[in-house]
Amino acid sequence: MSSSPEIPPDAGGDTGGPVVDPAIDQATSTRLPDWWEDNDLAAAVAEAEQFAGEAGWDAPPRLFALVVTDELRAAQPDLTAHLADNGHYTPIAQDALPAGDLEQALAGIEWPASVAGCVLVQEILVVPPEVADELADDPAAATRAAAHPARTEARLTAGVIRGVPGGACLLRVRPPSSSAPEAASVPLRGADLAPGLIAALQATFH
Repeated sequence: MSSSPEIPPDAGGDTGGPVVDPAIDQATSTRLPDWWEDNDLAAAVAEAEQFAGEAGWDAPPRLFALVVTDELRAAQPDLTAHLADNGHYTPIAQDALPAGDLEQALAGIEWPASVAGCVLVQEILVVPPEVADELADDPAAATRAAAHPARTEARLTAGVIRGVPGGACLLRVRPPSSSAPEAASVPLRGADLAPGLIAALQATFH
């Protein structure tokens, strides 16, 4: 995980060859389920969530650029030792997002060509399905959800890769206040956990 390296310039790599749809299992030619996640992206999402989680709860959203680790090593050789254990993608923390509407903030993002993908970490409130349906058209939905006795606080992390359908998601429920400081819930995984957020992140590459 790195918050200091600069995003390397476009490496100008070879873009030739056949286009392969990662949502298709090439061995069986069948479409993969909506929850399927690319392993390299899932690992980067977990790394970004762990980094953000070190700051504790009640934190603002955090945005990370994903850069191919080998390209980052080539662009900044002095980081080689720090990147020894990194996976295919290295998350790079970005400046704080503007306060206010998150969707509007994401809509204003333009990534340089060297950025392979991105990850967003945000805290959310989860309510039972019947409560969500009740609040669906309520202008005060956020306020009512925050006060609802059945609410659950959670950290949602989602990531996408430029030009690749789908994404990867991780949802971690906030432990009760009575839990030990080191207590951590087992997260839920699956690309289908936050389709709206995945779509918003994909749109930052259009």
